[in-house]
Amino acid sequence: MDIEKDIKNRLFALQDKEYKEFHSRLMPTVNPDTIIGVRTPVLRKLAKELAKESEYMKYIYMLPHFYYDENNLHGCLIETIKDYTECIEAVNKFLPYVDNWATCDLMSPKVFKKHRTELLEEIKIWLASEQTYTIRYGIEMLMTHYLDEDFQKEYIEWVAAIRSEEYYVNMMIAWYFATALAKQPAAALPYIEQNRLDIWTHNKAIQKAVESYRISAEQKAYLKSLKIKKSMKRVE
Repeated sequence: MDIEKDIKNRLFALQDKEYKEFHSRLMPTVNPDTIIGVRTPVLRKLAKELAKESEYMKYIYMLPHFYYDENNLHGCLIETIKDYTECIEAVNKFLPYVDNWATCDLMSPKVFKKHRTELLEEIKIWLASEQTYTIRYGIEMLMTHYLDEDFQKEYIEWVAAIRSEEYYVNMMIAWYFATALAKQPAAALPYIEQNRLDIWTHNKAIQKAVESYRISAEQKAYLKSLKIKKSMKRVE
């Protein structure tokens, strides 16, 4: 059986053309001709079906893919892997091919929750990468798994120390701090008060925090007062 051809046929059979047009507008870095238009819940359902047949798991070694939806399905298949070591190997093999924010943010394997100590070592490597979406993925995993009971103050410093000119890295830094301001305000707020982020990221983090329902009106008013003008310099 030609697995790649079979999966392409399945994806086109699930195509939603209206969704394709809508989603294409959200993905300025992705060639619209590579977008089939399959919704994420449908992709995850397909991935679960394919994962029941071991032969289809060979797909995660068939890189690169042409279609955006193929990459998203690839990420969904990785999510089904129950062995941590196997899952990390698959993630590391795939990350260099991730070329957009949506594919990056989609992939959140459940097995990571049971291996948070080991995952931290991988996150350190991802944060030190020179690849935009590998860095973004590392920040996302810190935000997903380490802002609650496993939180340590040093993790915020890891994110604040990142220097990047990439929009999609800085946007994820902003999301991280907005979430940290809601979940770990005592640790996160000093980074805003001391202007530890670049101006754009600083202001974007405040904007996202102010939009959050998890932050009180009083906190929002204070955060708004901490917005900075472009003429101000970041504290290094």
